[in-house]
Amino acid sequence: MKASNQYHPQTVSHPGETLAEKLEEMGMSIKEFAVRTAKPEKTIFAIIKGASSITPDMAVTFEDVTKIPARFWMNLQRQYDECEARNKRERQMESFLSWSRKFPFAPMAKLGWIPACKSNVEKAASLLAYFAVGSPTAWENYYLNQQLKVAFRISLSRTKEPYAISAWLRRGEIQCKELSGNQEYSEKGLRDKLPEMKALMTEHPEDTASRLQALCLACGVKLVYTPCLPKAPINGSTRWINNTPCVQLSGRQKRYDVFWFSFFHEIGHILLHGKKDIFLEDIEYDDKQMEKETEADAFASRILLSPAEEKQIIDNGDYSVKAILKYAKQFKTHPSIIVGRLQYKKIIPYRNNRQLVTAINLFPGYDHKAHQAPRKQRLSNKLQNA
Repeated sequence: MKASNQYHPQTVSHPGETLAEKLEEMGMSIKEFAVRTAKPEKTIFAIIKGASSITPDMAVTFEDVTKIPARFWMNLQRQYDECEARNKRERQMESFLSWSRKFPFAPMAKLGWIPACKSNVEKAASLLAYFAVGSPTAWENYYLNQQLKVAFRISLSRTKEPYAISAWLRRGEIQCKELSGNQEYSEKGLRDKLPEMKALMTEHPEDTASRLQALCLACGVKLVYTPCLPKAPINGSTRWINNTPCVQLSGRQKRYDVFWFSFFHEIGHILLHGKKDIFLEDIEYDDKQMEKETEADAFASRILLSPAEEKQIIDNGDYSVKAILKYAKQFKTHPSIIVGRLQYKKIIPYRNNRQLVTAINLFPGYDHKAHQAPRKQRLSNKLQNA
């Protein structure tokens, strides 16, 4: 950020202009200067005309003749070269505009992920800086072509909105890096924390989100919350960044059962699957990857409401508010979890027991509705399995 806030002049004089002024001051011709420095006259002429550069070797030699330090000549050349490179880069940005228009720039700026910009060129430059890439081709190689498989195993080319999804994922990566916590990941530590995490889910204190984040950090897992972007209605993601498991949740549906199912689903990926994969909710996978998704689903379901507990509720056939509250206390879970599970199984309609479906809002004041899939699709989503 410091580099982006520095002032960069649009024009810088070529060091040849300064050399010409010095030769005039010394009353020395180009030919004489060439002889004294043992450099070809055409080379000195090219430097003065701005057609050639002063090399370190030349700068040291010029110091002997002009009595001006070599570092002065080198600094002049460096400033000129940097200015030329930046001007060339700005012209190059024009060719990046079609790429930059594919991202939801306005929502990203509104959320403070990138600075608000007026010109299209500035927008393209901001997006490159945001993704830490040098060009749209570099972005494609990272997010679509899997040229860095160790860091990003999945290709977003198979998703409907790779641009918005990549922006959401990148924000999570930035958040994880900014999240303080040096605790090394421990699988045993994470498994030991599962009862505390479930207890937190059951109790539902006002600071649930922050306390859950602290529990994760205590065993070396980074948990961050990132609001959705238009066309990227993702519930959650899991990946390893620098050997640290990172969970990213959006809380987009604001349903307590969906939030906790998403969380334990991602934890399941950490405990059950490899470090090289990245797991994204709500996208299509091949059969092998779907197996892992199914395993993570089963892991989350067992923690929230075991198959035996679910069967007992269904066998009893009493889905009244009083009965569900009793089951929640008996099974040490939350009423929202039971209602969500019964709704997903189509045992009760979605309109039933609404008073037990607790809401959770990770981003007060932020409207997720514009970023959600159609209602029918949402309600059939597997995350309702909670």
